[in-house]
Amino acid sequence: MLLPKRVKHRKQFKARPKGNAKGGTGLDFGDYGLQALEAGRLTSRQIESARRAMTRYIKRGGKIWIRAFPHTPVTSKPAETRMGKGKGALDHWVAQIRPGFMIYEMQGVELEVAKEAMRLAAHKLPFKTKFVVREASGHEG
Repeated sequence: MLLPKRVKHRKQFKARPKGNAKGGTGLDFGDYGLQALEAGRLTSRQIESARRAMTRYIKRGGKIWIRAFPHTPVTSKPAETRMGKGKGALDHWVAQIRPGFMIYEMQGVELEVAKEAMRLAAHKLPFKTKFVVREASGHEG
């Protein structure tokens, strides 16, 4: 699973993202992409689960880029613990996703294969997404 090698602060405040994504909204690497339509948090487990679903479907053909990285730590207190006594221990890592952010990109497979692989990946994610295809450029090579 993905997590940062080291961080400046072990525990962070809960981020509340507002508005649309500032960057990472276009297809920068592959020909097909999976774009977020809603804001939300993507855990490292969800990122890995969706990646596995895509990789299995394309039978290790083509190339996949993961654009989301979980930088934000999430803490939780143990069950049946009274309030107070400080913030809980680090539980997992999340990526803050805003609408318009390109989560995954893919290249080197047919359109139908990419569409189905992205559909399987989208089922693993906690918010609505859409399948994006790179528009063909007007000039040749």
